[in-house]
Amino acid sequence: MKKICTTLWLQFFVVIIVAKRIPTTLDGPFKPLTHRFDPLLHKGSDDLPMDHPRLKRNVISFFPEQIALALSTTSSLMWISWITGEAQIGLNVTPHDPKTVASEVWYGKESGKYTMKQNGVSVVYSQLYPFEGLWNYTSGIIHHVKIDGLEPETKYYYKCGDSSLVAMSDELAFETFPLPAPNKYPRRIAVVGDLGLTSNTTTTIDHLIMNDPSMILMVGDLTYANQYLTTGGKGASCYSCQFPDAPIRETFQPRWDGWGRFMEPLISRVPMMVIEGNHEIEPQAAGLIFQSYLTRYSVPSKESGSNSNLYYSFNAGGIHFIMLGAYVDYNQTSAQYSWLQHDLEKVDRGVTPWLVAAWHSPWYNSYSSHYQEFECMRQEMEEMLYTYRVDIVFSGHVHAYERMNRVYNYTLDPCGPVYITVGDGGNIEKVDADHADDPGKCPSPGDNIPEFGGVCHMNFSSGPAKGKFCWDRQPEWSAYRESSFGHGILEMVNSTHALWTWHRNQDIYRENSHGDQLYIVRQPHTCSVDSKTG
Repeated sequence: MKKICTTLWLQFFVVIIVAKRIPTTLDGPFKPLTHRFDPLLHKGSDDLPMDHPRLKRNVISFFPEQIALALSTTSSLMWISWITGEAQIGLNVTPHDPKTVASEVWYGKESGKYTMKQNGVSVVYSQLYPFEGLWNYTSGIIHHVKIDGLEPETKYYYKCGDSSLVAMSDELAFETFPLPAPNKYPRRIAVVGDLGLTSNTTTTIDHLIMNDPSMILMVGDLTYANQYLTTGGKGASCYSCQFPDAPIRETFQPRWDGWGRFMEPLISRVPMMVIEGNHEIEPQAAGLIFQSYLTRYSVPSKESGSNSNLYYSFNAGGIHFIMLGAYVDYNQTSAQYSWLQHDLEKVDRGVTPWLVAAWHSPWYNSYSSHYQEFECMRQEMEEMLYTYRVDIVFSGHVHAYERMNRVYNYTLDPCGPVYITVGDGGNIEKVDADHADDPGKCPSPGDNIPEFGGVCHMNFSSGPAKGKFCWDRQPEWSAYRESSFGHGILEMVNSTHALWTWHRNQDIYRENSHGDQLYIVRQPHTCSVDSKTG
C-alpha cells in the first residue's frame, strides 16, 4: 500500500510540474512582486587583476587580439574588429602609426578555404590628462573591417590580421542572421548591462555562454575603467569616496584591453551590439569624451542614417532594434530626436513586427539608486516611442533587475512597452538593494543628478502616489524586482510572442532554474500604429 501511495504521489507531482504555465503579458498587469536581496549572497566583489589569465595579453608582435563581431543593418554585412600591437601608458606616450599594419579579413564557407578577402581601416586613440602626475595612454592599432556579400543563415569561417606580416589570427567562425521577415528571428538574444570585470562578471558571462546566445545586446557600462586612477592600483566601488582629491574622473585604460580579451572568446563568434553608458564618458584633455567607446567598437551608425556612433539602429531577422544615446542631446530639437523620428517612420511592421529599443539609463525605476534620474529624457521621447508602438525597452544603470507592467506616462497601459532593467552584470559598484518606497529610502529631489542633460524630478500628478515624489509601496507599474546579478535571454517565438527569461547568477549550476520568466505578447490589431492614442 505504501509503495502504491508513493507512486501516485510522484505521478501527481509530475503532473503539477508539467502543468506549470509560463505567464504572459496578457495576464497582466501583474501584482507588484519584490524579491529582496538574499543576505547569504555578497553584494559585490573586487575586480580581477590585470595579470589574470582571462585579462592578460597572450599574443606577440602584431598578431590580432580582442577580436569582436558586430552586425550591420542587414545580414549580408558583418563588422569585424581587433587590435594589434601593445598599448602604451605613462607620463609620455607616442601613438602607433596605424598605417604600419594592414587590416585584412579572409573568409569563406568552408573551414580552411578563404575564397573572399576584405580590407578595412585602422585607427588609434589616446587618453590624455592635462594634470601633473597623471599618466597618459595610447592604444594599440584598432582595426575595423566590414565584410559583405554574406548569405543569410550561413556559417562562415574567417581569419583577420596582416598577411604580409604573417600575423593572422587562428580560424574563427560565425553564423549570419536571417533576412528581415515576420517569421525569421535570431535563435537567442542575450541582454546584459553594467558588466565590469569582477568575479561576479565571470559568473555572469560563464552563465551567459552556457545559454548559447546568437547575439548579445550590451546596454552600456562595459569596463568600469573609470573606477581607477590613471596609475592603476586597486579599483574603487565608490570613486568619489576613495579618490576625493582627483582633479578629473580618471581612468586606467588598460582595463579596456583586459575587457576586450576577457570577452573575445564569446564576441569573436557572436556579434555584440553596444550602446554607451555613463562609465564610457571618460573626460580628458581638450574636452574630449567617449574616445575609448567610439574608437574600439563598430556599430552601423552611418548605415542606419545616424551621424553619431552614440545612437543607431539595425535589423536582426524580424526585429528592428533602436539603440538610443542617453548621454547625447535627446531634446525634441536635437539631431538624435530627428533621426529617431525618421527611423521609426521607415519601419515596416509587416517585415519586422518586433520593435525593440535600448539605452543605458532607465525611465521607469523604483530603486533608490538613479531614481527619476532620466526623467527629462522620458518627457522628451516617451510619446514618440509609444506612438510607434515600441514593444520592449532594455536599460541598465541600476545594478539590479526590474521588469515593469506595460506602462505609458506612469499609467498602466496595455499598449505601452514592457520596460526591463538589467544593470546587474556584476560590476565593482555592487548590487543595488534599496527601494525608493522603503521607509527612509526615498531620495531627495536634489539627489540623482544625471551626468548629462537636465533635472526634471517631479511629484506624481495622479494615482496612489499623487502629490508625492516616491510611492509608499512598490509602484503599480513595477511588476517584478530583485537585487541579484545576472543576465537575460530573449527568444522570439513568432511575430506576436517572445519568451523572456532572467537568469540569476546563483542559478548557474541549478538545472532549469531561473528568476523572472514570461511571454511578452504583441497585440498588433489592438495596439496598431494606426490606432495610436498617444
